[in-house]
Amino acid sequence: MMKPDIQIAQEAKMLPIGEVAAQLGLKETEIEPYGHYKAKLMPEAEQRLADKPEGKLILVTAISPTPAGEGKTTMTIGLGDALRRIGKRTAIALREPSLGPVFGLKGGAAGGGYAQVVPMEDINLHFTGDFHAITSANNLLSAMLDNHLQQGNALRIDPKKVVHARCLDVNDRVLRDITVGLGESKNGVTRQEKFMITVATEIMAILCLASSLEDLKERLGNMLVAYTYDGEPVYCKQLNAAGAMTVLLKDAIKPNLVQTLENTPCLVHGGPFANIAHGCNSLIATRTARKLADYTVTEAGFGADLGAEKFLDIKCRAAGFHPDAVVLVATARALKYNGGVPKDRTAEENLEALSKGIENLGAHIDNLKGFGLPLAVVINHFYADTEAELALIRDYCAKKGVKAIVSKAFAEGGQGSVELAEEVVRLCEQPADFKHTYPSEASIAEKIEAVATKIYHAAGVDYTPAAKKSIAAIEGLGYGNLPVCIAKTQYSLSDDPKKLGAPSGYRLTVREVRVSAGAGFVVVLTGEVLTMPGLPVHPAAEKIDVEDGKVIGLF
Repeated sequence: MMKPDIQIAQEAKMLPIGEVAAQLGLKETEIEPYGHYKAKLMPEAEQRLADKPEGKLILVTAISPTPAGEGKTTMTIGLGDALRRIGKRTAIALREPSLGPVFGLKGGAAGGGYAQVVPMEDINLHFTGDFHAITSANNLLSAMLDNHLQQGNALRIDPKKVVHARCLDVNDRVLRDITVGLGESKNGVTRQEKFMITVATEIMAILCLASSLEDLKERLGNMLVAYTYDGEPVYCKQLNAAGAMTVLLKDAIKPNLVQTLENTPCLVHGGPFANIAHGCNSLIATRTARKLADYTVTEAGFGADLGAEKFLDIKCRAAGFHPDAVVLVATARALKYNGGVPKDRTAEENLEALSKGIENLGAHIDNLKGFGLPLAVVINHFYADTEAELALIRDYCAKKGVKAIVSKAFAEGGQGSVELAEEVVRLCEQPADFKHTYPSEASIAEKIEAVATKIYHAAGVDYTPAAKKSIAAIEGLGYGNLPVCIAKTQYSLSDDPKKLGAPSGYRLTVREVRVSAGAGFVVVLTGEVLTMPGLPVHPAAEKIDVEDGKVIGLF
């Protein structure tokens, strides 16, 4: 019986963060320690490395997950540790966990078993305060906007057309639709308001796509926050809020340096959800890691239809790079779930359900091949997996022209992913013919339809009248050249979480479209995806506590 994740993490022998930084050639003056085992990277580091060639980039993504998640972060960390074990100078670049899942259903995002980043409790909780800074900056803008309404409303903002929302990094469904400004007139203008979870906000996306502090400030100023009574757009810079917001974010934009259980350097920075945002860690962290290491392993959230598509179509477009190889994570239990097996029975051998659900893996393989990148499949090994199941997955992948490798990183750390590391090194030397899902000059509707048909396997797209009107308005404002960020359920390739496996021939319904002008993409909402999740019947928070100064119950 393996120890709980938190016990493994608390027993880890961490190196002082200065020694971890030294592995990457960072100078003592180029990091800002946050205690013994965490540090911020100073802008001077990136400036010194500006002309240095970039190392290889490996993107780790996954099949459609079950509600429990399938260990994509664990596989990312295990691969990074394994690359270092075979003598490669390696860095890992991950997103920061949100408190929503930590206290809710899914849990944290610092890996698991013997493939974790540490200090695990810090990373999963307050860490270096980045998310709190984003929350504060976001809500400062809301406060300044409402104050403008109260103090005469010189910009003639229509209170019914405020599009910027407040945020909180906790799942709290009662804040989805509220009324503010109730009571006496001195309490402000009464209007409808809503909260989003912090990781779904435009400011989170901006932080993760900004190339510098100056670029961050400009993007913040370009946020569209409301419309006037005449239907004219109102931007953050018109409220004179961008400067103060940038001050709140001046430290949050610096990447965080930590380490794995095996002391491999890891940059953990930014954390947009992939089902409601763009699902990638910060551009600055990825770019800096590539300058510091010969191999950088990064991940994109949820399935490849979400995180990987957005990484490749949004982040890579903004950054001007692309991965040298892609690793697609699959598990036998998730494929059986996609084949119709209830979650509580996925540990049982069921080759019939596996054969049915494996079409989900096939769809993701086909999608990723469409981007023109070298690809491998990694099977995240669970104790209940049988040899017959693993052989079925390997054979299926071989027929697809892709090698499938079993990883036991959860139980064995980097040693359990050495074979995968060797395959990734080989793939990184293969030629890539990278291409986006759609060209920048395509219309918004054409971009949505390209993702829907090529990635989601839909027959076409239907738009609500409101969505059609919004698209026309957004293109009228000059934002038609932006990429699209589609908010969709993570549990299905379609917009219906109940359609498991590899659904096709259905029609995707777009219910709302809005522009994130500062982030630089158009947000497209489908299905019943909520930007403020709720807690389950028994949230993980019920089991989390502290005893003798140590956190317990955190996975």
